Amino acid sequence: MNCPKISVITVVFNSENLIKNTIESVINQTYNNIEYIIIDGASKDKTLEIVKSFKNKISTIISEPDHGIYDAMNKGIDKSTGDYIIFINSGDKFSSTTILEEIFCDEKNQNADILYGDTDITDSEGKILHSRRHRPPENLNWKSFKRGMLVCHQSFIAKKSLVEKYDLKYRYASDFNWCIDTMKKSTLIINTHKVISLFLEGGQTRKTIVPGLKERYKIMCNHFGTIRAIFWNIILGIKFTWFVIRHRWF
Repeated sequence: MNCPKISVITVVFNSENLIKNTIESVINQTYNNIEYIIIDGASKDKTLEIVKSFKNKISTIISEPDHGIYDAMNKGIDKSTGDYIIFINSGDKFSSTTILEEIFCDEKNQNADILYGDTDITDSEGKILHSRRHRPPENLNWKSFKRGMLVCHQSFIAKKSLVEKYDLKYRYASDFNWCIDTMKKSTLIINTHKVISLFLEGGQTRKTIVPGLKERYKIMCNHFGTIRAIFWNIILGIKFTWFVIRHRWF
């Protein structure tokens, strides 16, 4: 059975309290054909010291100033040599030590352009709080994202040959655009029906939700047209408000 090389990329900056758990979730995978790349933005705390303590199990470590998270992620893409790419950034983790083996040793997943799954939200202690608000659809294509980012990038595994760099004109939602662009070039997109990643509650996404939504609207206009973008953003706004009222979290 084909055992493709998986490039796991972690972007980190001043994250000494979170990076160790993220690293361990990658290096403890039972799947052996992993290239692990860590891009540090010249952290000023003990992050790099912690990263270097695992250097024998990390393929590439870069520590230098960057122009934001997507610039750092582009550096990871440049350094990657795997057949597939997945981003597990600081604070994120794989859902289990066997998840990559479960996915890539499953014969039905062979030759997929994209593999995707679900994401669970955890607290700072690693306890699972709930599933992500957006749930992955049974069948995914680029048009699915008119209903929002239904799959987060931590649970989105793409063939390296299909991916381009993140567009740096978007500071907060370039991953949304990147996923759409990648899906547009894909033929075989497979739902693994698995929780692939764990995402820390809160974090940068929640802190930048307003500018992120503005950027996402521009991206939707670009891909779907202005009329459809306005229509779907109204629908998404209504659904979001109702969800927050019912569940008191987002």
